[in-house]
Parts: sequence; structure tokens; C-alpha cells
Amino acid sequence: MATDTETQRCGVIAVVGAPNAGKSTLVNALVGQKVAITSPKAQTTRTRVMGVAIEGDAQIVLVDTPGIFAPKRRLDRAMVQAAWGGAQGADLIAMVVDGKAGRGPKLEPIIEALKHRTERKWLILNKVDIAIKEKLLTHTQVLNDTLGFDEIFFVSAATGDGLPELKAAFAKAMPEGPWHFPEDQVSDATDRMLAAEITREQLYHQLHAELPYAAAVDTEQYKERDDGSVEIHQQILVGRPTQRAIVLGKGGQRLKEIGSKARAELATLLGVRVHLYLHVKVKENWEDDRSIYRDIGLDWVE
Repeated sequence: MATDTETQRCGVIAVVGAPNAGKSTLVNALVGQKVAITSPKAQTTRTRVMGVAIEGDAQIVLVDTPGIFAPKRRLDRAMVQAAWGGAQGADLIAMVVDGKAGRGPKLEPIIEALKHRTERKWLILNKVDIAIKEKLLTHTQVLNDTLGFDEIFFVSAATGDGLPELKAAFAKAMPEGPWHFPEDQVSDATDRMLAAEITREQLYHQLHAELPYAAAVDTEQYKERDDGSVEIHQQILVGRPTQRAIVLGKGGQRLKEIGSKARAELATLLGVRVHLYLHVKVKENWEDDRSIYRDIGLDWVE
């Protein structure tokens, strides 16, 4: 690890892309552990999440942003604002594209916005392990003709293909300067925020299409017990009684399973025993509650 500040490099990379391009999986893989939740469900990432990766003398601050899309609701607008806010002050912008899907309608708002950005722009073609090579090269050519990227990489965040080369290139691109964070810090997320995100990830994994996109997890209480374990109380907010029934499951079994999986993962990430208590609350129009936005780390937008 780097100890001589005169030889250190440090910079910020904004990771942008359409929903479900694999941004969070990529950031987690580069950091070496989970800092952002993942799900096959689009728009899983809601807030700006920062992961810190180290490569040689370089500290790479990766800002994992919500997927950028055409916003329709207040929550959507807040997420898109968080995405572009995460790109402010970045040393370079890495646009992650699903290598199998290529350019499509979901990429258009990002392409238009990037045309006016002056930062260095890199293209990361992800999911190359499942992409057809000929189509992949065509997608790359079309995107490069449009935006003229400084660098282009082909990777699979899921399998690790191409990641060592990408990480080394990111490190080399970082400007000289002292590290922004201690070398053992991997994220700027608090344990309280992480706990809410892990539970929300389990909601997505276990309920799939049954639960609408509009659900939130609010960590009401997070405290350390005398024995070193952590006690966490969370509310799962849904918009309708029918959604509450889905989350609870028959005899409350679905909620117990969600809690069990979330508790086990949190114990691994935090390194301590976790006592997790979940409660499902129906809160109609929770997306219009300013306090919820503050709790989940989003700015209120009109």
C-alpha cells in the first residue's frame, strides 16, 4: 500500500449509465467488496454511492450513480439529479453500457448530456461474457462515433474479465495527490444507510416482479449493544395494503426470510452479530414525504 504521499495518486470517477447496465456490480468488483446493492431489477441504485478502490499508489474514488433515465415522478427526478450530481467535480466520467443491448432509447438522455460535458469520457462495455462479439463491436463503433471516447474497455463485472486492465488504467489516469480516505475505508456510506440498502436488496431479490418499484426501507434505530452486537429496527414502506401482504407472505414467512437473509449479510459486512427487526408499514404516497427522501439520502426536488 502507498505510504509516501509524494508518490500517491487520487481522483474521482463518475460511473454513469442506463438502468441495469451493471454499474453497481462493476463498482463492487473494483472495490473488492460490496458497497452498492445489486439486483436484476432496473433502477436499484437510488442515491449516489461512493466506493474506494486501491491500485498500487493510486486511490480511485468511484461514484456509483443511479441509472439515468427519463424521469416521470418526484422520486425519479431526485434520482436523476443525484446521478448527475455525482458526476460533478469528477476527473473522468465512465459510461457503462450493457454490451449485449448496446445503444437504445434508455441511453439517449445520457448521450445527449455527455455531449456537453468537458471531462474525459471512457466507454465501458459490460456483460461481454453474454454479448455477441460482432454486435458488440458494432455497438462500440456507433457509440464512439457519437461521443468520441478517450478510452474504451470491454469487461464483465460478473466474471471479472477485463477488470484488472480497467483498474490499472483507472489508477494510471488519476492525478497526483494525497489520498482522500484512509486505506481501510471502502465507502462513504454509514452503517445505518448500508443496513437499509441490504434489506432493500433482499426485497428485490425475493419478491422480484411481485413488489412494485416504489418501496423504501427506513432504518429507524441503529444501536450497539453492550456485548458488541448491533440492534437494528427498520420500517419497510409500501404504498398499499396489498403490497404489505406480499411482503409479509403467508403467516409472515416471506418477511422472516427477508430478515434472515439481510441479517446474515449484514453480520458478514459489519463483522458483528446483528439483531434485525423488520416492520412493514403502509404509507400511501410516501414518495411525497420530504423526510423519507432525507432518510434514504436523496435531495427533495420540486
